[in-house]
Amino acid sequence: MNTEYKKRIERVIKYIEDNLNKKLSLNEVSQISHFSDFHFHRIFKGVVGETVNDYIVRRRLEHAINILIFKPEMSITDVALGNGFSSSANFAKTVKIYFGFSPSEIRNPETVKDSKIGKIFSKYGKDFNPRDLYPNHVTNQVAKQTSLGDKMIKVEIKELEERLVCTLASASGYRPDSIFEAWDKLNQWAIANAIKTNEQERFAFCYHNPTVTPIDKCRYIASVVIGDSIQVNPPFTLSKIPKGKYAVLYFKGSPENTINAQLGIYSDWLPGSGFEPDEFPMLEHYLNDVRNDGYVEMEIFVKLKKL
Repeated sequence: MNTEYKKRIERVIKYIEDNLNKKLSLNEVSQISHFSDFHFHRIFKGVVGETVNDYIVRRRLEHAINILIFKPEMSITDVALGNGFSSSANFAKTVKIYFGFSPSEIRNPETVKDSKIGKIFSKYGKDFNPRDLYPNHVTNQVAKQTSLGDKMIKVEIKELEERLVCTLASASGYRPDSIFEAWDKLNQWAIANAIKTNEQERFAFCYHNPTVTPIDKCRYIASVVIGDSIQVNPPFTLSKIPKGKYAVLYFKGSPENTINAQLGIYSDWLPGSGFEPDEFPMLEHYLNDVRNDGYVEMEIFVKLKKL
């Protein structure tokens, strides 16, 4: 793919993500890309795989549902109005059509008796069940350790210094083959720049919740920490992990169980922590190679800010 096209569409996606709670016109969005209005929509669909409008509607719904789950103190009306919906009735209708369940059913999955099919399945082929959004209790205090089968869980608050990173996005979201392809290319780049495989500090930027977002639409960016003297050229991108306070959860176990640990930070630890998540995406800091070991060992970072 032409790197200039990709860069412009990435700029559009960032603009949409930063303004999900506002009314977005297609003309306004197209201007961010600096492509002509006539061609922009075709280019966006060709690069992203869905229309601009479909992307905005999907991401607005996914963001709202995550707020619905992880901020139970907020009313459904407040969630709706805070995410760009004109009313709670409009929000409820849109959620029901898309997910197959009402906001109250998603917030209280024990009331759901039968599985239902919404647009998320017919359009994206993704099964959706509200019960999957609520993991088993993982931890409820800082620095608590517990054993859950083959997983060791530890949550701490850490101060992280700013890190420069070279990044490469997975072309198909959280699909394992696409993730491994991105890491292989990034590893080859790092070796060519005198960063040996066993010396790499590897972080993944994980933007979306795969229990809500179709797996190939989840945004995943692989990254390797670099020194400030290393030159980064396309298709790789220079980025930063910002300095700040992070909730850090240690996880060791099967890749399939990482989602419960991740959601546990939000549902079990954050509500009593005195913090809320900052706008920076979740990070996965890898401590091993899952393809060699058959299990994943990592630290999960969530950037924090005071309530």
